[in-house]
Amino acid sequence: MTSAIASDRRRENRAEQLESLRRRMAVLSGKTSGTAAVDDPLPGSESRLALPPWLADSLPVALPRGTVAVLSGARSLLLGVVAAVTSAGGNAAIVGQPDIGLLAAMEMGADLSRIAVIPDAGTDPVEVAAVLVDGMDLVVLGLGGRRVPQTRARAVVTRARNRGCTLLVTDGEWQGAPTRLAARVCGYELTAGGRPGFGRIGRVRLQVGGVCAGRTVGRARTG
Repeated sequence: MTSAIASDRRRENRAEQLESLRRRMAVLSGKTSGTAAVDDPLPGSESRLALPPWLADSLPVALPRGTVAVLSGARSLLLGVVAAVTSAGGNAAIVGQPDIGLLAAMEMGADLSRIAVIPDAGTDPVEVAAVLVDGMDLVVLGLGGRRVPQTRARAVVTRARNRGCTLLVTDGEWQGAPTRLAARVCGYELTAGGRPGFGRIGRVRLQVGGVCAGRTVGRARTG
């Protein structure tokens, strides 16, 4: 009986947390809980996600807001996108990434005041991400090895598209994602005065490959 009561309380606490999160996102986005989603297309450059110049130049097509992309490999790619979005005035949430390198993101130009971090999203991080898309321009979702079937993914994608929020998925499988990017470190550059094997790393060179909107992405390098 005691374990059953504890389980019920955990479910209630979880429901309360999600409802509180929904209210906070409604305030951020200027919506009330009874307001319907706005489906009007965004004009001009606002319809595209802010990206680091080196990544934007490597993609065969612009990455639209409201899409889902799966990222893997070096985290510099992920942090670069977070930095580009927040430095351009957008808000980002990072879910299920307890060891995310915020210092590295700041050094890339990120505005930390525009980043919300939820290191532990509980047993259902997808539900938390679905709530956050209401008030964010970018949501980074760490799945922790989970696999999201296309039936559930479709509902979240529709919500993200209607809100104009981009969802970046890492550490798991998101079925049906049109964009998949993988990055790996291919070299380092030391700060001035350093010598091979010594000194502080000033820049990291990446190779990025994958598929964007059904087209192969050529490899690109950045520091």
